[in-house]
Amino acid sequence: MDDRLFYQLLIGELALTQGDAGTAYDWLLDAARRTRDEGLFRRTVDIALQSRAGEQALAASRAWRLARPESLDALRLQMQILLALNRADQIAEPLRSLLEQSPAAERAGLVSALPRFLQRANDPRLVASVMEDVLKPYRDQADTRIPTRIALGRAWLEAKEADRALALALEAHALEPGTIGPALLALELMRERPQAEGPVLAYLQQPGAENALRLAYVRQLMGSQRYADAVTQLQTATQAQPTVAAPYLTLGALQLELKHRPEGEAALQRYIELTQSAPPAAAGQALPGLAGEDDATERPDQGLVQAWLMLAQSAEQRGDFKGAEAWLAKIEDPKRALEVQSRRASMLARQGRITQARELIRQLPERQPEDARAKVMAEAAVLREGKRWKDAYEVLAGGAQRFGDDADMLYEQAMVAEKMDRLEDMERLLRRVIDIKPDNAHAHNALGYSLADRKLRLPEARALVQRALELSPGDPFITDSLGWIEYRMGNFEEAVRLLRQAYSARPDTEIGAHLGEVLWTLGRHEEARRVWRESQGRDAGNDVLRETLARLRVDL
Repeated sequence: MDDRLFYQLLIGELALTQGDAGTAYDWLLDAARRTRDEGLFRRTVDIALQSRAGEQALAASRAWRLARPESLDALRLQMQILLALNRADQIAEPLRSLLEQSPAAERAGLVSALPRFLQRANDPRLVASVMEDVLKPYRDQADTRIPTRIALGRAWLEAKEADRALALALEAHALEPGTIGPALLALELMRERPQAEGPVLAYLQQPGAENALRLAYVRQLMGSQRYADAVTQLQTATQAQPTVAAPYLTLGALQLELKHRPEGEAALQRYIELTQSAPPAAAGQALPGLAGEDDATERPDQGLVQAWLMLAQSAEQRGDFKGAEAWLAKIEDPKRALEVQSRRASMLARQGRITQARELIRQLPERQPEDARAKVMAEAAVLREGKRWKDAYEVLAGGAQRFGDDADMLYEQAMVAEKMDRLEDMERLLRRVIDIKPDNAHAHNALGYSLADRKLRLPEARALVQRALELSPGDPFITDSLGWIEYRMGNFEEAVRLLRQAYSARPDTEIGAHLGEVLWTLGRHEEARRVWRESQGRDAGNDVLRETLARLRVDL
């Protein structure tokens, strides 16, 4: 360090300590230019950024590049500053230089990282266009052809161009079917483009497919309520990694939801066994959704609580109240007291002890603001369990008034009104839910299905359910509603197609009842009986199935 450099640094740092960032910037930038020292250039850029002087930071990064054209750090920093200044239209030149100057062995990784690096830009479409131009030289190179297509696919997906993204995913998959990248991009596209599922399945059918992608695929299936398909994938995952606990929790939850109680209980007990015998880090993470609240995905102790709650519910549904209580007795977490007592209240209701069940819930302390609302919902659930529709309606009406147009509470009240055959009230409440939450697919579906089930205003019912399907693509219950409407309108073959699709995704008893009825109407009696028998095996007491068989005078 010569005298002049020492003097420049001293003056610059003193000015900075006195709050004169402009003077500090000038002195240090001059020193950096003279010495071509990268550390000084970085210090100068930092001073400008800390002072929120974006133009000065950009100027310093450009000076850095002029002084040290080979510096990759200067290129990266210049791009970051351009993005922060909303100048995505100027990133092409530094991005191109960064790719050209990066070592060949690192280029594929750099290309793969670009979508995340550039996602902060305000104009995703512009970013995608810039990337298309800059990445042209790398589309056909052996080591970058797949990363390039994946990066461009993600960029176009961010720009809301799902068709372009899908085309790139399919190109990448055709080039190298065995790589995980195309499958990951296709997985991201599945919700908007169902045909993207092909590359995902093709990858997962290979020996040695990554279990992490399989579990991500399970999340997508669960989001679409394709529980039967999700179970198949989870069974494969647990066979591949039999000592990883987390997938068993989700598998158990799904099996119980599908009324496969022995299989569900076995999976949950396996989860408990693995979790209790392994250190916390080895227990893994459960999948969100049916497996429980977010805490259960991060803390094995909460996963255990969720498993015990589900096992208690399953035992209760089998009429084993003593067994259910044994599972509940294991839960000591005061934060889960409301859930535990709600389960106990449900058991009392199943035994006809409704008054005691209501009192049990009402006596619960309200530790959190949301506990009061949860108690209303729990009390209404107890009353619905006992088919005390009038009381449930009044409890929910009081709750809706108390909590100010709570959409979930209004929806539950509408469903109770439907049970009471108060159709005007049901429609009024559901339309209020739609006003509050226009994207509530369940409200659209419930209103459309209820109209169709009573053969009322069928074109309007179809429009409501089609809107629900737009809001929740692939939902088997909404697909079931649309199939039922087609049946009511006399479009039998289209009804069968939709109902088969729904039943395949979610072999639910009510969907099976509908599919069986349409098949019976078409004269396909043996197939109808088979579907009804399957449905009866899952839930023999289902009201819709029993009413269907009685009305059609079918004896299985």
